[in-house]
Amino acid sequence: MTVPNQVSDDRAARIDLADPAFWQLPRPERLSAFARLRQLEAPVLFTPRPGTARTSGKPFYALVRHADVLTASRTPKVFASAPGVTTPEPAGWAKALFGNSMVNMDGPEHAALRRIISRRFTPRLLAATEENIGRLAGRLVDEMIAERPGDFMPSAASRLPLEVICDLMGIPGEHRPRIAAQIDHASEHVGVERRGRARLRIPGRGLASLAMMQLVMARLARERRRRPQDDLVSALVRADIEGEGLSSRDLGAFFSLLLVAGVETTRNAIAHGLFLLDRHPEQRELLRSDFDRYIGGAVEEIVRHSTPIIQFRRTVVSECELGGRTFLPGEKVALLYASANRDESVFTRPDLFDITRSPNPHLGYGGGGPHHCLGAHLARLEMTALYRELLTRRTVIRRTGDPKLVDSNFDNRVGSLPFTLDSAVTCTARSQRRIR
Repeated sequence: MTVPNQVSDDRAARIDLADPAFWQLPRPERLSAFARLRQLEAPVLFTPRPGTARTSGKPFYALVRHADVLTASRTPKVFASAPGVTTPEPAGWAKALFGNSMVNMDGPEHAALRRIISRRFTPRLLAATEENIGRLAGRLVDEMIAERPGDFMPSAASRLPLEVICDLMGIPGEHRPRIAAQIDHASEHVGVERRGRARLRIPGRGLASLAMMQLVMARLARERRRRPQDDLVSALVRADIEGEGLSSRDLGAFFSLLLVAGVETTRNAIAHGLFLLDRHPEQRELLRSDFDRYIGGAVEEIVRHSTPIIQFRRTVVSECELGGRTFLPGEKVALLYASANRDESVFTRPDLFDITRSPNPHLGYGGGGPHHCLGAHLARLEMTALYRELLTRRTVIRRTGDPKLVDSNFDNRVGSLPFTLDSAVTCTARSQRRIR
């Protein structure tokens, strides 16, 4: 690690974001390290050690301040998403085989694809989706109460975002269990250190999962071209990009992103929120006292506090000044959302969980610009609907232990969250209101 301007803070000098061991530290220790890095005069360069399993070997500068992450996010002509926003970057042969993900695109190519997709999220489709989310949340919580599972993650936390996206896309019910398994396989080791033979076996397993999802989507796309229905797949197979229809590979790449990113990030946010509300009973009771008044702020604070995506990478394409440093073409930067969302210059008492926090300009959905999260609205609807069901019933869900987090430098992933259901709580008349 290179510390600029001969910083004498020994604690900061010992921080190494390129070392997989750093991402195995308890989360409070990592957040404390980010706080120390924010106090330095300029972004720090981190260089992976040769032979490190989890890295591509490319040095990167860590953007840890809110203002720097925001600026880099909103100047894509300087900080490009291509050739890839994750580490290691996707191989050229993988892009050729599976298509290039929208998150790795820039310029007209990205704008054209995003515009076509955005136009298919019509007011009619969104209204039907919102109504469907309410019904699904109610049914899933009913089933959870009846079945009494001990882990929140494979129950409502995971099932709601999966069912919502499958309904939106029009994926038949018989394919959904297989899709759910492939999502888990595709995402379970992203950002996690791999050792020994697993370094070869696990990437192959993830690619095989992507291939299986794309096979399902290719078959569905062919069916919808013949017999279109009122779903997102039908809308997109009729869309054009510069006069050409979307290829099966284009569709597969988008739907793989939607399935993996839409399910994984939302279920993690839902689980973190349940934990935070249970850990802070005064905040939970405030939310229950007037759900409709406080839920908007609660969702934003949950996303800020948990920051489901820890970081994305960018590649510098032209010389620029940012945060006290001159960046040169070809250099890599990491946009540390997990640090930006705790920046003391923006958030008063940033470690405090406060559902009334206002303003709350968090970067949990990205820092704006062309790559702002396309599914942010959908995630907010899902979290609102599920928390409504969980918090306004006489049967109340309570955690029985802390969440088990998965070591990762990419996402703040919850492996499991033990919980129980308490039927002895009587809710107030106001909190009994339920909107379906």
